[in-house]
Amino acid sequence: MKKFTLTIATILLGAMVTFAQTGNKMAPKKPATTPAPKATTATVPATPATPASTQPDFLFEAESHDFGTVPEGTQATFEFKFTNTGKEPLIISNVQASCGCTTPKWSNEPIAPGKTGTITASYNSSGRPGPFTKSITVTSNAKSSPKVLTITGVVEAKPVEQPSPVVVPEQPKN
Repeated sequence: MKKFTLTIATILLGAMVTFAQTGNKMAPKKPATTPAPKATTATVPATPATPASTQPDFLFEAESHDFGTVPEGTQATFEFKFTNTGKEPLIISNVQASCGCTTPKWSNEPIAPGKTGTITASYNSSGRPGPFTKSITVTSNAKSSPKVLTITGVVEAKPVEQPSPVVVPEQPKN
């Protein structure tokens, strides 16, 4: 919840700064005879940003994977491989699956420029027959963050076991 609140506060602060810099273009125009009040803007300390030319970024071999048809009850796993194409270390802060049936794994170590890393997505097909599409959202310090990866496929239902017939022996008549 703190991360969500911090994200919203950062977005709102950025919007306020942009709004203050561009002026209020939505306000009605005042008559020319009324002098406009002096605008005051709050000074917001600049946050140090990594220049775009050196900022880390992902280059994935594939951003989606289709498992095709998988039998129900199996764990379908795919490893998304990527390279850091920037000039600074790439740090993955979070990887979040769209539902609890998909489990992501990734390294907590920074990925040096030019080096590769992986994000593994595992889909639990137990009790989930039919088609599926799941997303994995990767949050990092990359310029293309957040990055969304996708897995798809079709889970083939287990055959329904038919109960064996119960044969009751006939009772002798007295």
